Amino acid sequence: MSLDDKNGLETLYGVHRADIRRFLIARIGNAADADDVLQELWLKAQNLQAGPIDNGRAYLYRMAQNLVVDRLREKQRRMERERRWSDHTTDFAAAGVEPADRSQTAEEEILAREEVAALVSAISNLPDGARKAFELHKLEGLSHAEVAAQLGISKSGVEKHMAVAMKYLRRALQD
Repeated sequence: MSLDDKNGLETLYGVHRADIRRFLIARIGNAADADDVLQELWLKAQNLQAGPIDNGRAYLYRMAQNLVVDRLREKQRRMERERRWSDHTTDFAAAGVEPADRSQTAEEEILAREEVAALVSAISNLPDGARKAFELHKLEGLSHAEVAAQLGISKSGVEKHMAVAMKYLRRALQD
């Protein structure tokens, strides 16, 4: 049977509506969602451009299946979007509570800047050998052996300089 006008497809929709609904319920698993897809199918059938359709029933079933696949893909995209969002907003105090703004307050930023300034000042006031050893080891990431080679001292000397630096910095930052 060839359908050349949309009235033929709408008529077939009316004839096979109950069967298509059962088909959709079996695919989706939810009668309410199946009814939504069925409504969407009706709208698509009405707005379809006229053209030859050899098997109208098969065409309607294919349209229905395509709508189910579209919904499944959209659901997967939504779930992925929500998963990414929830990865950034974990640790809610209670369900349904908006996540707290984790950015620093102005006061916290000022305190952090003051701490950094105090640390920079404390490092610059270290004894010369301890400062050089500390900067090479902690800031540049060199091992004690590499620091020793660069400064021309023993590894034990580097360890002593580091102990002096750490003791001095702890005392300076606690005040």
